[in-house]
Amino acid sequence: MSTSEMPPAQAPAPKTGTAGSPSLWHKDASSWTGWITFAGILAITMGAYEAIMGLVAIFNDEYYLVGKNGLVVELDYTVWGWVHLLVGLVAVAAGLALMQGRSWGRMVVIVLAGLSALLNLGFLSAYPIWCTILIALDVIIIYALTVHWQDATGRRHGLTP
Repeated sequence: MSTSEMPPAQAPAPKTGTAGSPSLWHKDASSWTGWITFAGILAITMGAYEAIMGLVAIFNDEYYLVGKNGLVVELDYTVWGWVHLLVGLVAVAAGLALMQGRSWGRMVVIVLAGLSALLNLGFLSAYPIWCTILIALDVIIIYALTVHWQDATGRRHGLTP
């Protein structure tokens, strides 16, 4: 058989999404799944930062400088350090659970991101730039886990368990 007589190679048919339109995504996934992964990575990163802040406050009280006004909530830096350390460790664990697809990880990460934002707001006068960065990361995490959650998980209108 000569090359001119060979049948042409056939490309596989593209997967179709809703209403027969071609789609690069599997029908149960969307581009928002990347946001879930991103939020999980940020939660782990945020947890590591919180833990580092906590360890610094526990072992070296004089590291954080505060003006005449002091902290928003007047506590010893060692107490703040333990709170930051615990929130950080739980955030790392919840971020890992979120990366594994555990549904409880989403709720825990959302709650911890909100708690972290509040903690850093109270710690703002001690370390303003660092706390502002962490508050921004917390807002991005909450956004990533709340916007289009049904699209990211493939659940539509609560019909899929």
